[in-house]
Amino acid sequence: MSFGQNLKLARKQKNITQEQLAELLGISRQAVSKWESGNGYPEIDKLIIISKELNVSLDYLMDREPAAQEEKEDEKNVIYIPAEQIAIYNQDRSQVVRCLSVRYSKILLPAKNEPPYILQGVDHVGFFGAHTIILGWYDDEESVKKELSEISASLEKGIHIYQLKYCALVEFSKVFGRTRKRTK
Repeated sequence: MSFGQNLKLARKQKNITQEQLAELLGISRQAVSKWESGNGYPEIDKLIIISKELNVSLDYLMDREPAAQEEKEDEKNVIYIPAEQIAIYNQDRSQVVRCLSVRYSKILLPAKNEPPYILQGVDHVGFFGAHTIILGWYDDEESVKKELSEISASLEKGIHIYQLKYCALVEFSKVFGRTRKRTK
């Protein structure tokens, strides 16, 4: 993504408006809008303040890997958690993850008997960018979309604890933790 896209994404994840960010930096809202639309960059001192205020690294802000089209596609698969985190329990309640955002994606080349979709949560953003944890594996896109929809509905109701309901049961095997569907 471009600097502008990364800035916008980080700002939205912190639930900060362009006006609020501009006020923190002592600049106009139009300057922030200009940066986010890819028509300029802030001075280095402003970059450092942005990095600290949005709790993201300079590397994250300047990263240019994914294309803009991928971001638009990915936004359909992501929930940004406003201000507070949501605690998500896995299916058997053996693990809980406090998430800042939640997204799903398709595994490009799933192994034999491995569910092809995963639900991921970002639990913090550090110096090297977002730290992502796999929350669950899913047999089909419909199931993972339903899970994401219910997480979103919980947040809208002010509920900040959620237990996964539609993920596939998996077990880990081999040295590197290969997953496969668990048989009952």
